[in-house]
Amino acid sequence: MKQTNVPSPVTAADLLTQLQSARSDMTPELQKISGFLLESPNEIGVCSIRQLAAKAGVKPNTLVRLSRVLGMDSYESFREVFRADIRQGRETFPDRARWLQSLAQRGEMGALYAASAESAIDNIESLFASTDHHLIEAAARDIVAARRCFVLGVGVNNAIAHNFAYLAGMAIDGVHALPHGGTQPVDGIARAGASDILIAVTFRPYRREIVEAVDAARAQGVPVIAVSDSAASPIMVDAQHRFVVPTDTPQFFISTIALNAFFEVLIAFIIAEAGEDAVASVDAYHARRQALGIYFDERDRQT
Repeated sequence: MKQTNVPSPVTAADLLTQLQSARSDMTPELQKISGFLLESPNEIGVCSIRQLAAKAGVKPNTLVRLSRVLGMDSYESFREVFRADIRQGRETFPDRARWLQSLAQRGEMGALYAASAESAIDNIESLFASTDHHLIEAAARDIVAARRCFVLGVGVNNAIAHNFAYLAGMAIDGVHALPHGGTQPVDGIARAGASDILIAVTFRPYRREIVEAVDAARAQGVPVIAVSDSAASPIMVDAQHRFVVPTDTPQFFISTIALNAFFEVLIAFIIAEAGEDAVASVDAYHARRQALGIYFDERDRQT
């Protein structure tokens, strides 16, 4: 059988080594930006081309020329290598926290604010641009048809799972957030079967208990809706529905802005698929709360 040599993907470390080696042969402007990037490589993955050029004191086009010198077809390709390092966990959470503190020490909080805004907008745009609404519609249809829907998330995703169960539960029955109480994620699906459905959420570094719960669900014949940051995520294997949600951020931990947006859309589709019964259920839910005096009324100030 003929052997095919497949080149390994370039890494951030490769590019920095190449940058150091080629620096002496560069023009003064390219040497200037190279020196800045070698001293502050963390900036590359979180700054736009305009922000990075301003920090280094060069024109944005200088970064484009540097990218080509390093064999990249564009600055975005160059930047993506460093963003991939962040997404894949090669840069640790403490590293990111130290970088954030260094911004404060250098008086660059405005740049952090701008990077945070750009990242949040990029994540939302990427989610909606890359996700076919027909796929969300199909997932919503299966949720409505299921006997029970379990939504599983731990850590930062646990509160989002509970919020989804709370809101979706206003319209349809049988939506449960996991884990609950002091139980393990796998405990909540112990008696689940083919007529149920599991929504599982995990991002790098992937949580073992989520992967194990998804494996158990599959073994029990439970359809899985997998939500993660990569198609290569371990929970994506054999999932009935798969959704990739971007989590990029200059913060020290993942951004959940796009994840919240995804679940908001999914809830809207669930209500649309559930028909008039869902509308009646939501109406009854809020009417009951109104009758019980749960909502504040301005007239309460006058009593």
